[in-house]
Amino acid sequence: MISGENEQHPAGKRLIKLSPRRAATFGYFGSSIVFGLVTAALGPTLPGLAENVNTGLSQISLIFTAQSTGYLLGSLFGGRLFDRLPGNRLMALILLILSVLIFLIPLVSFYWLLIAIFLLLGAMLGSMEVGSNTLLVWLLGKKVGPFMNALHFFFGVGAFVSPLIVARTLAVSGDIRWAYWLLALAAIPISLWLGRLPGPDAPVGATAIRISQANYLLVALLSLLLFLYVAAEVSYGGWIFTYMVGQFGVQMAGTAAILTSAFWGALTFGRLVSIPLAVRIKPSAVLIGDLLGCLLSIGIIAVNPTSLSAIWIGTLGLGFFMAAFFPTTVTYAGQRMQINAKINGWLFVGAGAGGIILPWMIGQLFESSGPEVVITLIQADLLIALGVLAIVLLLPVQAVQPVAQVVDGD
Repeated sequence: MISGENEQHPAGKRLIKLSPRRAATFGYFGSSIVFGLVTAALGPTLPGLAENVNTGLSQISLIFTAQSTGYLLGSLFGGRLFDRLPGNRLMALILLILSVLIFLIPLVSFYWLLIAIFLLLGAMLGSMEVGSNTLLVWLLGKKVGPFMNALHFFFGVGAFVSPLIVARTLAVSGDIRWAYWLLALAAIPISLWLGRLPGPDAPVGATAIRISQANYLLVALLSLLLFLYVAAEVSYGGWIFTYMVGQFGVQMAGTAAILTSAFWGALTFGRLVSIPLAVRIKPSAVLIGDLLGCLLSIGIIAVNPTSLSAIWIGTLGLGFFMAAFFPTTVTYAGQRMQINAKINGWLFVGAGAGGIILPWMIGQLFESSGPEVVITLIQADLLIALGVLAIVLLLPVQAVQPVAQVVDGD
């Protein structure tokens, strides 16, 4: 178990030094920044990747499916690895492999090899996200709430910065290589940082958890809840640009791009605000408030689908209220049952599947049903999520053993 003892100077003076627990926490935050950097880089570099493998945008879009499929597999099987192997060393290895894959991406000129690399990349991202969330819970126990929100806030920081890095390197070099190589370089110090730290111990008996019938249902419902949330987040973030162009024409493309950035910016700001709130408000209350806020925001757009003011208000509201939902759900799961990496893996499988299905459905219906199908399907998705959350909150609460010992020395 990580301890927090400060070392003493031979002369008796206390050295100012990070405790291992704080150092590990910062390492997980760093891995979340890398996750955001990599995830948000794909869209702006898509034309360059298509040119590298001599194919069109319709064919190159398969890399989204490959990465999402890899994420599902990584979430499922990566969780089992974290239950069996030293967590920080495994995180360090995943980050190192991730760095190599990112470095290779702009060098590949064969289409199917690029698809395979993105499949592996998605697997590393899924494993890394399950690992960082699980290890943080094991490390901090009942105090994890605000730190879990901070972990996901740093994903938003990476996702916000990544397009700026891509845009700047393209302006300077005219090539996507340096963008990917800078992202590959960013993962290396985080890998070295975590690789030198002892990992947190799993709670006693966590790796041998037998899910009871009640908890089996709870895991399934929480996985479905994350499925519905991620479906709404990815669908809105991915389709609001096309919605705007479809409603107002290509002359609004610039405004649509700014609106898309505003959505992710509002989500990042919301995660920052949620960090102190997580200490004061129960997770169940946060989840209810977030879903109601999301439904109000999407409802403003649904009532006024061609009003720029309504779209701006709804977009900023959606980003803000979506911000805390994912980390709060993970925190809530830890309060309702003992968590191991395998269980977390199933939760993230639900999340990953949500990022595939609803965006695909919107794409199939957009041309035949019109731009409003984006808002209609997301609104229906959020209503179903509210129903699922109601069922979760009505389930009997069982006693939960502490998920981790609180370590002194901070």
